[in-house]
Amino acid sequence: MTQHEYIFVTVSIILGLAITRLLHVVGDLIRHHTEVKFHWSTAVWGLSIITFTLQIWWAGWGLHDFTEWQFQHFLILIFAAVCIYFAAEMALPDPDDGQFDMLAHSKGMGRISALAMLIYFLTGPYFNIAMFGHPAGLSLAIPLLGVLIMALVVGIPRWFKGLSILFAVYSVMILYITV
Repeated sequence: MTQHEYIFVTVSIILGLAITRLLHVVGDLIRHHTEVKFHWSTAVWGLSIITFTLQIWWAGWGLHDFTEWQFQHFLILIFAAVCIYFAAEMALPDPDDGQFDMLAHSKGMGRISALAMLIYFLTGPYFNIAMFGHPAGLSLAIPLLGVLIMALVVGIPRWFKGLSILFAVYSVMILYITV
């Protein structure tokens, strides 16, 4: 087993839990569909979180030739995966907790999802510069755009609907760049 494979087992477990959590809540929302007040923007948000979960998993393959692993690389990678998990955990309302209004959740507790993504985006430049060897300019600018979007979601919840669309566009842009 290579060092990359060994490290990504742990990352994969955390990311797998994030996807499992989102899919579990979607299942609960479907089961409670008569009580759920559906809103498209929260659904778009959840899809964007899944997109970033898969993106970090996919981007991790790009590190398979990286040979200079240090414990700090591992810790920051695990921290990034944990941020994605918390974003997934708080992305959708949980009917098991009596939460049925998707938009109200997004404008309230769902903002923790955006805060987790904001922190996740702050880890991006580290990987892009220190591990992938990408130039600093774009490695800083692109994640900072994500930080800005998340800061707006956290700070101005009434803009959530429009920002969820912007977040979806941003997530597709990130997929295009990294895949």
